[in-house]
Amino acid sequence: MRAAVCASLCAWWLLRCVAAHQFTGEEMAAVRQRITSMFYHAYNSYLDNAFPYDELRPLTCDGQDTWGSFSLTLIDALDTLLVLGNRTEFQRVASLLQDTVDFDIDVNASVFETNIRVVGGLLSAHLLAGRAGMELEPGWPCSGPLLRMAEDAARKLLPAFQTPTGMPYGTVNLLHGVSPTETPVTCTAGVGTFILEFAMLSRLTGDPTFENAARQALRALWKTRSDIGLVGNHIDIISKKWVAQDAGIGAGIDSYFEYLVKGAIMLQDEELLNMFREYDQAIQNYTRFDDWYLWVQMHKGTVSMPVFQSLEAFWPGLQSLLGDLENAVRTFQNYYSVWRQFGGLPEFYSIPQGYTVDKREGYPLRPELIESAMYLFRATGDHTYLQFGLDAVESIERIAKMPCGYASVKDLRDHQLDNRMESFFLAETIKYLYLLFEPTHFLHGGATEGDGSWEEGGEVGECVLGAGGFIFNTEAHPLDPAAMYCCSRHAQDRQELRDILLSLTQTGSRSKLSEKWTDNPEAGHSDSIALKPGEKKALPVLSCPVQPFSARFSVLGQVFTDDT
Repeated sequence: MRAAVCASLCAWWLLRCVAAHQFTGEEMAAVRQRITSMFYHAYNSYLDNAFPYDELRPLTCDGQDTWGSFSLTLIDALDTLLVLGNRTEFQRVASLLQDTVDFDIDVNASVFETNIRVVGGLLSAHLLAGRAGMELEPGWPCSGPLLRMAEDAARKLLPAFQTPTGMPYGTVNLLHGVSPTETPVTCTAGVGTFILEFAMLSRLTGDPTFENAARQALRALWKTRSDIGLVGNHIDIISKKWVAQDAGIGAGIDSYFEYLVKGAIMLQDEELLNMFREYDQAIQNYTRFDDWYLWVQMHKGTVSMPVFQSLEAFWPGLQSLLGDLENAVRTFQNYYSVWRQFGGLPEFYSIPQGYTVDKREGYPLRPELIESAMYLFRATGDHTYLQFGLDAVESIERIAKMPCGYASVKDLRDHQLDNRMESFFLAETIKYLYLLFEPTHFLHGGATEGDGSWEEGGEVGECVLGAGGFIFNTEAHPLDPAAMYCCSRHAQDRQELRDILLSLTQTGSRSKLSEKWTDNPEAGHSDSIALKPGEKKALPVLSCPVQPFSARFSVLGQVFTDDT
């Protein structure tokens, strides 16, 4: 173990010296062009050979359904099109998805994957629709066809949350709900990775069901942590007993911690941040060893697996969001040394042996280390992270490029390939690479007032969107927090207007109106899962520090009279 640690530290110093090259603007633009070409090679290969299947099989140039028969790659790649500046194709695909995707199908779908890829992808595309030049419905972003699709998909997942604990099953049938024979055992991330998408959906639609379900699952999971403050890998959602008791930051747990931090930022939620802070203290105390993070027994803290998993590579980026740059930089350099050893990150890497773990030698073109590089470059300006990005581009091009797209690497030792191109290659890997080399991109908040980057939202255009602060879900779909408060503001306005109208009516009329709004709040609404164009659901009151509607009304000089 010590020998491997010393070797990694030596590699760290070597990398610091190698990273002395400073990329010019022209060099960064050239790399962006290479990345764009990579995207279109993969994207066009999918369209030509695999659509409408979920994913491309690059070795045989055909397609396969993997996560539910949603044309998943197209949904996952939609916002990447706009990131690359292709508004025309974004508009075409958004319309195509509305015409072709149907969630009323007899398919068993992963609750976790459907949420992060489908719900997250549709929400992101909905929030970017104005920037893409699409025709927007009145009241956008609180209404719109892509939002209705996201709501439709999310509502199909809700039966999974109908458990005694509120923690969801891992799989749901989109037509029939949860099977009576469905296992109650699911991974930790499968319980705790919903708050971003579900809270955004609730705030946009006014239906609190989604956010409430996500919060109940988070709070139930929080109560199951061990006496030393750790959670395991798999839990029985009915009995609340831990089935797999390995604790770490990698596969099966990773995005749970990610969503506590990003949920705290997006929702300005102290409860979520405090949860993560307590977890982080236990993680640092029991799993960290010389800037590596091992797997330990959740109750005792004893080492169970001295391995690094590729999914752990998101951690330095998460640390940077919290301002812990010193630790983030050191851990990143450990992970980068593994990349340089193999030209990618193996799924499992034995830290004591300094080599891959048997049957875990593959690299399915994952984005996590690239994601961390993007955050760390934004935080430090260190061109070491650009050098890594260029290394990643060259590795993927050299090892994985095929006539039909890019193939997952089955074995990094000899670069054998697997017949699969995961949708996250277009949703995450390419997107984070591009954003790493584009520091002035609007998603980084690099745009300025007056250049057309800010957007008006709401019924009368009083909300400002696109000003920055985008939060990426765990599938790299950017969400604009401003949209939530835009829609909650409309909810307050409508409620205050109703109160004004009721206060100016006769007693009898007021009673009838009151009965209409309280006894039958859904009157006039469709019974369908998704709202039709122009329909609005009754929204809950959500706090937002804005000028009251009645005050704005009086400023405009408009008053109600008894004759109104």
